[in-house]
Amino acid sequence: MSHAPSKSRTALVTAAAAATVALALAACSDGGSSGGGSTTASGGGGEKVAAVIKGLDNPFFQAMQQGIEETAQSDGVDVTVQAAADIGDTTGQADKLSALAGQDFGCFVVNPISGTNLVQALAPVGAAGTPIVNIDNPIDADAASAANLDIATYIGTDNEAAGGKAGDFVVSKVAAGSKVAIIGGVSGDVTSAARVDGFKAAVGDSVDVVQEEAADWKRDVALTKATDIIAANPDITAFFAANDDMGLGIVKAVENAGRTGDITVVSVDGNQDALQSVLDGGLSATVAQYPYAIGSLGVQACEVATAGTDLPADIESPTALVDASTAQQALDAFPQPFQEFDNPLTDLLP
Repeated sequence: MSHAPSKSRTALVTAAAAATVALALAACSDGGSSGGGSTTASGGGGEKVAAVIKGLDNPFFQAMQQGIEETAQSDGVDVTVQAAADIGDTTGQADKLSALAGQDFGCFVVNPISGTNLVQALAPVGAAGTPIVNIDNPIDADAASAANLDIATYIGTDNEAAGGKAGDFVVSKVAAGSKVAIIGGVSGDVTSAARVDGFKAAVGDSVDVVQEEAADWKRDVALTKATDIIAANPDITAFFAANDDMGLGIVKAVENAGRTGDITVVSVDGNQDALQSVLDGGLSATVAQYPYAIGSLGVQACEVATAGTDLPADIESPTALVDASTAQQALDAFPQPFQEFDNPLTDLLP
């Protein structure tokens, strides 16, 4: 099998392969976005990988699916992808994993909705000694230990660092002492908390964080929260949102208040609609994490694990701040990273 495309520093598959497979994936993503999904990509090789990801109602996870399937295609891996019906479908996601757990897969890639919702379903996988690659959202360490799960590796964004990049951007755009608001995801969520913590650490005492709200990762909720914040703080200068969907809700609130171009709005994810918003002057910036790369690295980690090679405990996926000066470049490269990326698995691939 050839691994040349997957070992590229700047692209995890060749452009030709990406273009060919993307056409087939478009229908899969459209169908999955309305109620979960299941797809199988045959690479013609002997390796069989099962991937269970979050709901395809969110473009972030559509890109993740694309990275999984295109890398499997280019690397000769047979992969079956199952997706939750939506981002809150914890039980349905676990049921889909349970249905796959008894089948003949050599490795599992899992992107749990919560830290614990897939632990029980993974128990027979762990008992059989089948490698488990955890991507994007970490499985709770205590729950994994109690279930005797040995996670081969965790692949995901350094969320504190991503929040920090957003904080650095805000500090560069507003005057010292300016009023800033934060809108996080679900209250108590580990990912949201890490991004918010990273943002706060980066801005330090240089700005005045006047309000912090949770908007459940949802655009409409963020729109309402931001509208209220602007009304209560007419001199607000910037917002940080823990994901793009909420960031776009804030952009709408800013627009409704007639403050476009006056209030800085930065978020995290780098979804295609967010990149377009940056280009169009809505969002001021987004910290792009690359779900395509996360999915691709997940497949490659399974290739390494099934070859009997040890994986590092943690693998950091790339992030990059995208502002107006780089938005077109990021859109042209989407869903792959637009900046050079050193693949940490290159030297481990069989």
